Amino acid sequence: MTRTVKRTALAAASLAGVLVATMIAPRMTAILSGQAQGFPSTKNGEWPYYTADVRGSRYSPLDQINAGNFNQLEVAWRFKTDNLGTRPEFKLEGTPLMVKGVIYATGGTRRSVVALDAKTGELIWVHAEKEGARAVNAPRQLSGRGLSYWTDGKGDDRVVYVTTGYRLVALNAKTGVPVSVFGQNGVVDMKIGAVIGKGQQIDLESGEIGLHSTPTVTKDAIIVGSSFREGLTVKTHNNTKGLVRAWDAKSGKLLWTFNTIPKPGEFGNDTWEKESWAINGNTGVWTQITVDEEAGLVYLPVEDPTSDLYGGHRPGNNLFGDSLVAVDLKTGQRKWHYQIVHHPIWDFDMPAAPLLADINVNGKAVKAVAQASKQGFLYVFDRITGQPVWPFEERPVPQTDVPGEKTSPTQPFPTKPPAYSRNGVLESDLIDFTPELKAAGLEAAKRYRLGPVFTPPSVSKLDGTIGTLTSGTLSGGVNWPGSAYDPEMHTFFSHACNACISPLGLVAPPKEFSDLDYVMGTAGQTFRAIVGGGEGEAADAPRPARPATPPPPPTPPPAAAGRGGAPPAGGGGFGATVQGLPIVKPPYGQIVAINLDRGELVWSTPHGDTPDAIRNHPALKGLTIPKTGQSGNVGVVVTKTLVVSGDPSVTTTPEHPRGAMLRAYDKTNGKEVGAVWLPAPQSGSPMTYSVDGRQYIVVAVSGGNYSGEYVAFSLPASATRSTAGQ
Repeated sequence: MTRTVKRTALAAASLAGVLVATMIAPRMTAILSGQAQGFPSTKNGEWPYYTADVRGSRYSPLDQINAGNFNQLEVAWRFKTDNLGTRPEFKLEGTPLMVKGVIYATGGTRRSVVALDAKTGELIWVHAEKEGARAVNAPRQLSGRGLSYWTDGKGDDRVVYVTTGYRLVALNAKTGVPVSVFGQNGVVDMKIGAVIGKGQQIDLESGEIGLHSTPTVTKDAIIVGSSFREGLTVKTHNNTKGLVRAWDAKSGKLLWTFNTIPKPGEFGNDTWEKESWAINGNTGVWTQITVDEEAGLVYLPVEDPTSDLYGGHRPGNNLFGDSLVAVDLKTGQRKWHYQIVHHPIWDFDMPAAPLLADINVNGKAVKAVAQASKQGFLYVFDRITGQPVWPFEERPVPQTDVPGEKTSPTQPFPTKPPAYSRNGVLESDLIDFTPELKAAGLEAAKRYRLGPVFTPPSVSKLDGTIGTLTSGTLSGGVNWPGSAYDPEMHTFFSHACNACISPLGLVAPPKEFSDLDYVMGTAGQTFRAIVGGGEGEAADAPRPARPATPPPPPTPPPAAAGRGGAPPAGGGGFGATVQGLPIVKPPYGQIVAINLDRGELVWSTPHGDTPDAIRNHPALKGLTIPKTGQSGNVGVVVTKTLVVSGDPSVTTTPEHPRGAMLRAYDKTNGKEVGAVWLPAPQSGSPMTYSVDGRQYIVVAVSGGNYSGEYVAFSLPASATRSTAGQ
């Protein structure tokens, strides 16, 4: 399948739909020489998991890069992903791994896997699967968020990843060649066993299931969740059912399956009233899964059932939708669960890896798990028993008036910690830079229904409100980039979107499009399906024909920019605007720190320069606008002394040319202590590692007309030498 060549020449082979290219084996041997066998760890300066470790921490103890020298960082290497597929990708979300001096990452429209020299970024080998129509039909396209690493500690080292077409592939980490003893010639077809209805196998080519996130490798098991198309304008409520499965890491043999929509006889089936479990789907686990290996527990953050904003076809609380579920690592059996949102209709999926935290509460040691959320609440549990560390209160919430819908009368609210981001939209949240803009904001808000968190979506009406104006629903709060936990400070760190504003309006879809009573839309507008980022961009997807004369863009309703339309000036989000400004007050995005011993918000600071459209807006001329931060969703990495994260959008300021900034904050107080220039916004969560005494920080950037690129920073050689031995 592969062959070895000398120096930098590459050999490409094509067999049974597999593309593999390798560099010389001696080069990999040279990189690995001197590297000890055994299990990789951040303690060794490595980054062996998407989230640094299987506990989800995104923490590294490295400290060569610090507050005193962050501004001295230079580009160490760059890797462009343009040629990993038939066309560039503009939404690179990956976080690389680094093990034994080698970077492993995914990239490109074919979701290729690459191995790079961690010191230089030089390509060692590349692997890709040619999946044809199966990838073109996939619900989750482009390169995903990365891959995983497995070793027996004795020299059998592998990387594993999920293809666009939902296959699990194991590759020899040294050569990139599929591991023949895993599955069938290195591949497990994970569509086998995915079902609709009461158990009908989905079509292996066109059936809807996929994944952007990475497999979770723990001991000798590989655990994989499931994801589906964007859930706002789905074609049927009877979609593919979510599931989580574990495979033997050595052989690819299926170990267990956990059904996130319980079948008859399984716990939770009675929460699907009128046998609605049989005619609904989704409820996948599309984000990262974490594990307490000592306790033998796996923590599953589960998403919405079909569909995201309307549950009239699924009466009941709908377990395990929007729940955190702990299952047995060996068997997949449920040990405990907590439903964080009852009868989900807000797109409040559990969006990020649960964080395992060993904390001390009122003098008592607690093994905790903390689940960040789109709604700005951090839900903290005893991870062994499932009991909340601080009480949750079931509080009455606004009820729906949508025909056919029935919402839960109460929802759980944590008593601690406090919310770390805006999670409702009230009049007091509206723009107020000037009296004129405040009046304009109040007038624009009349088009919407306002309310606190859990105010439900509403039917869009031309002669009334066109939807419910919400914060933190579709985007968060926290979203897939996730958060971090510092095991030394017992502190949760995260970027949080504070102005991801979404109008949630419901319309009856065309009958030929969907069997749902309601989907997301705006009254008076031509109906259009809402697709996820990257859909239709797989390497073999046909390019749409371009009309000779482009049609005019649709005209949005006053003050509204619906999902998929132009974002507000704060950057990111799908929300309403006032004269081109976000309808809500700043800060638009922030980095936050929460101490988990006390359940207290320690600090919060705006993240990112004030957007150009705000700094240069004529209505704000002459005003002193404090730093607003930027809307959007970006991840963080935490080191011995710093919290590091890149800007979610591009700006042009007197301090730097047009671009974004990678910023460092003192993790004790939130003070910004350094920033270096990025050519495009951060689009994947950063990571850090050390090789030969030099620390690196790597971040994926892309967006707009800038295609995907991994950029690695390190200190100049002189600065590195000066920190040796510290």
